[in-house]
Amino acid sequence: MRRAVPRDRWLTEAADRFAALATWRQAHPRASWGEIEAAVDAQLGPLRAQVLGDTALASDATDLAQARPRCPDCGCRLVRAGSQRRTLRSEGDRSITLERTYARCPQCGTGLFPPG
Repeated sequence: MRRAVPRDRWLTEAADRFAALATWRQAHPRASWGEIEAAVDAQLGPLRAQVLGDTALASDATDLAQARPRCPDCGCRLVRAGSQRRTLRSEGDRSITLERTYARCPQCGTGLFPPG
């Protein structure tokens, strides 16, 4: 089922992370460029991963009832085969776990996650 993009949560999380970054900068006034870059990545990387995951799930393509995909091998309509978790890696080696409907071909047995 399609999920709404949690914009308000993103904005709250972003404000918290920018505040933490400002606090860090005050505590490290002589930080090098590399240290500043690492601090920014440490604060914004988890937010980026969360936004990516939430955005991926906010699509009708993730709902097999809407998408009705076909098997890439034989062309038969795929059927639901339960819900499974899929873990992806993002920039900065961040882990993003998506829980989505898994599909299986009733004819040849090929299984896949819907796109989106």
